[in-house]
Amino acid sequence: MANLADEYGTDVEIYVKALTTTIHADTATGAPGKLHDLLDQLGLERQEVRTAGPVYIWHVVPEHLDADEQKRLATRAIPALLLAGYEVNCAPEVFDEAAYQQTVREIRAHKPRPAAQHPAPASSSRPAPSWRIP
Repeated sequence: MANLADEYGTDVEIYVKALTTTIHADTATGAPGKLHDLLDQLGLERQEVRTAGPVYIWHVVPEHLDADEQKRLATRAIPALLLAGYEVNCAPEVFDEAAYQQTVREIRAHKPRPAAQHPAPASSSRPAPSWRIP
């Protein structure tokens, strides 16, 4: 079975499978379960084939969605994958710039702001720590 993530050296390759309209998200062979779980949580459907050798796992965008919504769902998954530290490549015919930008804005709006750091009170035995704000 061809695996584009292995071929291109990425964690996830998102593309339209040749001769179909199905959007695939291939993961590298031996990808961690956390990656597969994240793709599940992002709305992609896990597919798997067990052989006498390796187990092949990939995800697809649900086919009951219309073509534009399929592209938006695949594109909206990218920022979460990147934030989780995965290397992702998405074919241009799948990528929806507006959906990507909207998702990034939503993530930024919901990202907790770092709490202000306050130095601990100085004790007579140790100097107060120095704090530097970049």
